[in-house]
Amino acid sequence: MAFDSTQTASPLDRVLEFIRVLEAGGGAAKIRPYLADSFVLVEAPHLLAPEGSTRTLDDVLAGADQSSQVVANQKFVIRRTTCEGGRVAVEADWSATVLMDIRYWDRGETIRARTSSVFEVRDGLLTSQDSYDCYFR
Repeated sequence: MAFDSTQTASPLDRVLEFIRVLEAGGGAAKIRPYLADSFVLVEAPHLLAPEGSTRTLDDVLAGADQSSQVVANQKFVIRRTTCEGGRVAVEADWSATVLMDIRYWDRGETIRARTSSVFEVRDGLLTSQDSYDCYFR
């Protein structure tokens, strides 16, 4: 019988595992086991998306596969976490190396942001993420 961490890990543990998979450059296949079919990512307006965005599971998985063409060497420094039931709040410093010229950054530069995200976890799967990113220029 295979070990199933979705049934034994706390909501906080599942979110931190998910973040580590993202940090390692995990594409769609690697992040999919963490996400519920109904997963929704809501991004508040920020420097790169002034209107904000709402993405479904399919959107998120497509973006995960494309991210390796845009950034490398992602790093999350977790500053603080809070967990209440299935709701997990994470504050982190994020950085990555830009692999192509994008608005405000040139290829090879380091992009940095202070992030806060609130995740909902049910039955070991992330059902939503509300993200608040503050990019440094």
